[in-house]
Amino acid sequence: MWRGIVSGLLAGAFWGAVFIVPVLLPDFSPAELMVGRYLCYGALAAGLMLPRLLPLLRRLRRGDWLALLRQALAGNVVYYLLLAYGVKLAGVAPTSLIIGLLPLSVTLFGRKDHGAPPLRRLALPLLVVAAGIACINVDIFSHAGGAGADGASLAHKLAGVLCAIGALACWTWYALDNARFLKRHAHVSAAEWAMLYGLASGVIALIVGAVMLALQPAGGADGGPARDWPRFWFVCLLLALGASVIGNYLWNLASRLVPVTLSGQLILSETLFALLYGFVYAQRMPRPLEWAAMLLLTAGVLWSVQRHAHEEGKGRGAGRT
Repeated sequence: MWRGIVSGLLAGAFWGAVFIVPVLLPDFSPAELMVGRYLCYGALAAGLMLPRLLPLLRRLRRGDWLALLRQALAGNVVYYLLLAYGVKLAGVAPTSLIIGLLPLSVTLFGRKDHGAPPLRRLALPLLVVAAGIACINVDIFSHAGGAGADGASLAHKLAGVLCAIGALACWTWYALDNARFLKRHAHVSAAEWAMLYGLASGVIALIVGAVMLALQPAGGADGGPARDWPRFWFVCLLLALGASVIGNYLWNLASRLVPVTLSGQLILSETLFALLYGFVYAQRMPRPLEWAAMLLLTAGVLWSVQRHAHEEGKGRGAGRT
């Protein structure tokens, strides 16, 4: 279980980087960022799997293909597209705040899975997490100007918030479906599933990219300023390697080793690292409420870990008797 906890926290460290990529590449649309990232992910996955790709594909069943398609769409393509639009329209902090509700949503929807403590035992840790999220919320709006912290109109901010809520729904569903699938299907390892997941995402991104090129007006790219495509592909490659290849492998490992409700708590590390990277990029220290939020979120996760460890210990004791 502790291997799973460490794997989940490290996955969050890699995933936190996705929140600042739309800020690093402001000249590119969220759809272009999504296509670039997952084309790179698919290419890396194909290269890493090449020697054993055909035997692995022959082992897959019809249900495995359907799971790959739905998880690649919900957990990668649609999720990242909505997250990137949320960051573009509402900013990094509000988007990370809403995605930070994942521990609550995954815990509430996955509480009936095997290995989950009763919800009443998680009530206090979740309350601490909610207090941390409330601190982030208060800080955001107390430092926002009339048109929004990033100068965006109210309509744009609202659209960004709705995109972030959509991303939250996608990833809640994906986290539960992925964890349940991996626990039921031991014929595919965590590393193999992460690579297959990347291949499926790459194929979908290739189709989306081809449609975007086909719909682009002839000569439409010539009228605007030149964009830094080498920087774009370099950032997409780094993101694909860190957040997708390594991060997804670590998350699949964690999903197989810890209860679903605890995996929901571990997702919170993504929010903490996103905030940390945002502070480094902005070259400033956290404000008092931001410090309070990070401390409360960390305390809530650690408390939840302790409750799950206690529940697992009771289960082992009952099994021995």
